[in-house]
Amino acid sequence: MAVLVLEARDCTSPVFLVRTLALLCGCVTFSLVGSLEPEHLRERERRHNTFWIACMFTWCFFFTLTLLIHVLNVIQFHSLLPVSWKNLTVTVAALGALMTLSASVLLPWRVLDHRPTSARPLAAAVAACLTVLAYCGEVWAIRGQPQEQRGYMASLPGVLKIVQCWGGFQMIPLFLETMTATQARDPSTGGGVHVWQLWVSVGLYNVCLLMSLASVAVILCDCAGRFCPFPFDRLLAGFSLLGVLFYMVATVICVTNVLQDVENRSGLLIMETVIVDEMKSPDTVL
Repeated sequence: MAVLVLEARDCTSPVFLVRTLALLCGCVTFSLVGSLEPEHLRERERRHNTFWIACMFTWCFFFTLTLLIHVLNVIQFHSLLPVSWKNLTVTVAALGALMTLSASVLLPWRVLDHRPTSARPLAAAVAACLTVLAYCGEVWAIRGQPQEQRGYMASLPGVLKIVQCWGGFQMIPLFLETMTATQARDPSTGGGVHVWQLWVSVGLYNVCLLMSLASVAVILCDCAGRFCPFPFDRLLAGFSLLGVLFYMVATVICVTNVLQDVENRSGLLIMETVIVDEMKSPDTVL
């Protein structure tokens, strides 16, 4: 039976403090961003602002996950869950740091309108940066624990696997925004970018993202030796090889799109190309 066993030393541990800070900063961030007036946004209709939706989802989602982890850790209920707790905490912290970092960059770059100067958008941007620092601090605190208290996801290969998942998640709003801009101009030609290139790219991203998520899920559920019909290390090596091949093809397509559409959407396409290249690098290491 789960009981409240929180002690005084637990309240002063680095992991507890930075996790609490991440909760507070995340709550302040999505509250400020959600209360922004339409004139503070580049696109007045929030439902049409892809990056605003992506940022809000990121902050709310990781706030909920962090809160659940915080509560389960306090009541010591995590021992009854069929997951590897030490791998789960560092996975949420590292992925939260990367996702909130992306959101903190997208907020002033693609979401906010800088023409009307106001204190609330500035406070939202500062709170978003503090959220990133809090999640980074949690990762640092977890990786600073003794070896027996850290899981595989706290090691370098585990962190690189999280980076792959982060890159795949970043492609979702980029693809949606690219498709919206393409349909708004010329549905047949995409303003210089062929539609089939976009669909091939998103297919490759989805396959790579599913492989990364499957690997992380197997590690978190600690079922590599029970349900996996193949040696798990060889399976990871096979996924990494396929990922390198797929990302190389996606990189070629992204570079081609940038050269074809320099005048219209080069910013989004260059960002997509950079992320694909960053996603390919961890596979070469693994």
